Amino acid sequence: MKKIMTVYNCDIIQLKKIQNRSGNITSLENSSDIPFDINRIFYLYDIPGGESRGAHAHKECHQFLIAASGAFEVLLDDGKIKRQVLLNRPDIGLHIPPGIWASEVNFSSGAICLVMASHQYQEEDYIRNYEIYLNYKKND
Repeated sequence: MKKIMTVYNCDIIQLKKIQNRSGNITSLENSSDIPFDINRIFYLYDIPGGESRGAHAHKECHQFLIAASGAFEVLLDDGKIKRQVLLNRPDIGLHIPPGIWASEVNFSSGAICLVMASHQYQEEDYIRNYEIYLNYKKND
């Protein structure tokens, strides 16, 4: 039986930060620092200030988002409850499990959204229409 995901399954994770007077470093390891193995990495950048991205859900893919630079908000929606999370530090990430509608909004100028995904890109894993998403959630 498939677990029903809610916005409360979207965890904010404090990442390890090694501080040094010449700068900080944060590293991530599969299934240790984040709750899945990484199979794809991509990043969003050059997004005009205040603009939005995303607005979709995944059927199987987990995602982990980090504000590598700047800030943005993530609007999370499980079909019943909505939650908003601010990402504005590179040592904090947000785990978004499958079955959650997510939109990245209110990008600061120069922001970079780093995304690690559990699956390779597969168009059939995406739900890009909100009404279809709501029907999908009814069948959970």
